[in-house]
Amino acid sequence: MPNNDETTLVVIYTDSYRIEGRIALMPDARLTDFIRTVKDFIPVTEAVVYDKADRRLFAASFLDVGREYVELIVPTALIKK
Repeated sequence: MPNNDETTLVVIYTDSYRIEGRIALMPDARLTDFIRTVKDFIPVTEAVVYDKADRRLFAASFLDVGREYVELIVPTALIKK
């Protein structure tokens, strides 16, 4: 598994869930290029899954997110609150 220097914290939105975790993307690499290279699933480490009401459902050290279900993915470093 990549270490934290080789990953990027992201938030992934699907129709039903918000997933926070890390993907194997170097911090300065392009997210668009990463998404184009993954096949059917996006591997996410240190994942926390929330429902639409923002209730935490579970956490997992690893999970695969079906690429076809991803509606939005954004590095947390780019999120402005």
